[in-house]
Amino acid sequence: MRDDRPWYRDPRLVVARRDVRSLSREKTIVLALLIQLFVAGFSSFLVVGLTSLYDPGSVSTGEVEMAVTGDARDELLEAAAEHESAATTAYEEPETAQLAFEQRRADALLNARYVPGEDGGERIEVTARIPEGSIRSTLIVVNVRRVLETLERQERFERTGSLENDPVPLPPEISASPYFGFTYTVLIPLLLFLPAFISGSVAVDTITEEMERGTLELLRVAPVSLLDIVDGKALGMALLAPAQSLLWILLLSVNGIRVANVSVILLFVTAVAALVVTIGVVLGVATGKRRPAQLLYSVLTLVVFGAAVVLPEHPATTVAKLAVDSPTLSTYATVWGTLAVALLGYAAARKYVGSVDASAF
Repeated sequence: MRDDRPWYRDPRLVVARRDVRSLSREKTIVLALLIQLFVAGFSSFLVVGLTSLYDPGSVSTGEVEMAVTGDARDELLEAAAEHESAATTAYEEPETAQLAFEQRRADALLNARYVPGEDGGERIEVTARIPEGSIRSTLIVVNVRRVLETLERQERFERTGSLENDPVPLPPEISASPYFGFTYTVLIPLLLFLPAFISGSVAVDTITEEMERGTLELLRVAPVSLLDIVDGKALGMALLAPAQSLLWILLLSVNGIRVANVSVILLFVTAVAALVVTIGVVLGVATGKRRPAQLLYSVLTLVVFGAAVVLPEHPATTVAKLAVDSPTLSTYATVWGTLAVALLGYAAARKYVGSVDASAF
């Protein structure tokens, strides 16, 4: 670079700006960004829906009518009384309860009866019948399960006098949002790591496409080296990831999801992005072909991210702990360790690229 050239005319910055602007022509990348934008922009709604998929009990299910019969029905009615969503009707005759269930006047049929226990005492056996084949069946199962769990807890409490040893005391119940865990351990790490992995994939594309189309040679007509070109492409992609992450965090805050330690999180995302972009540019230069480079990149990033489970703290856990403002020493060690590995990795990558004969492309 000439000494009188302004810093913003540095060829690496010029290449970086050119690559970032060209992303608007990549339909796949634009679609991925739009999906992430949708998830971050409507996160408060999506969290409720996605949480209900793996934990239906976390959402309100409405009232469920239960037909209760059997000689132990009083215990079951007492347990159901603790749940506002469970409406019960007692039937003395099982046949009458069965008829109510078949005529759909009851959503579930519960038959509770005493049976002899192995120790000579009695235990309660409950048979539940629930209609199948609809989403409401899942909601009915959730409500019935809640009632049965309450019945079990009540029976255990009432029969503690017959135990030879005192039971271990249970921890006090706490009131917590069912969406908290999903938001901070799944949604936020997903939104923050996706830009980094996409940046690495785009880095592979930008380098291999230049080689396959022969435009790399045209770039080298300008007074720039192959190392300058790779530096520019890596810089643009590595900085794109934290920029997206910052936007997703802002959209999450608009949806009422607070994210703490934003600056440290962005530093961590930048380090992760630099690491995967380094993998991408090395594979791009080494193979010169888009398909094999993308395949190797996908496999390697999956292996590296999966192997992170052996670390004292997984990167997803690091993001979650920073987001909820509960970082530990291992959290900061993971952040700075990743940054150090990224810097050392890119230094090694620059040394490799500098040794490559650019005239071979």
